[in-house]
Amino acid sequence: MDTLTALKTRRSVRKFTREEVPEGHLREIVDCARLAATARNEQPWEFVVVRTPALRGEIARLADYGRFIAEAPACLAVFCKETKYYLEDGAAATENSLLAAQALGLGTCWVAGDKKEYAEAVRQLLGVPMGYKLISLVAIGYPAEGKVAGPPKRRLEEVLHWEKFSRN
Repeated sequence: MDTLTALKTRRSVRKFTREEVPEGHLREIVDCARLAATARNEQPWEFVVVRTPALRGEIARLADYGRFIAEAPACLAVFCKETKYYLEDGAAATENSLLAAQALGLGTCWVAGDKKEYAEAVRQLLGVPMGYKLISLVAIGYPAEGKVAGPPKRRLEEVLHWEKFSRN
């Protein structure tokens, strides 16, 4: 799948088949995540791939809007060292992971991590050292339903401004 198609067709998926995600696909997703844009080339990220059902279930129990993580065959936890631009860098890496998964025919859903009450518990659960912040949890798997339409997006003409912001 080409990049523009991946960008334009990616949608959040919360229902997955039970089919296991090949390790090679998970490696490719993390490889693309680590190549994300990063302020001052700090690359503050670390990635934990969780495939064990019991561990995914515990993460799902902790994450208030991530219950479906328990049913996804894999979960990618994105952590960043506490640097000046940790959130921007981690968000860029997360987006790269979503697009890589889409290109591989997988579905994903980004669950917030930064500043969430459960972030510290997830950090401890996954054995991540102090000094790292949970940026996101990404459920990964094969979509259980066909093409996911998703909510409508605002039209380009509604969001694009030339030279200065205007509402005409």
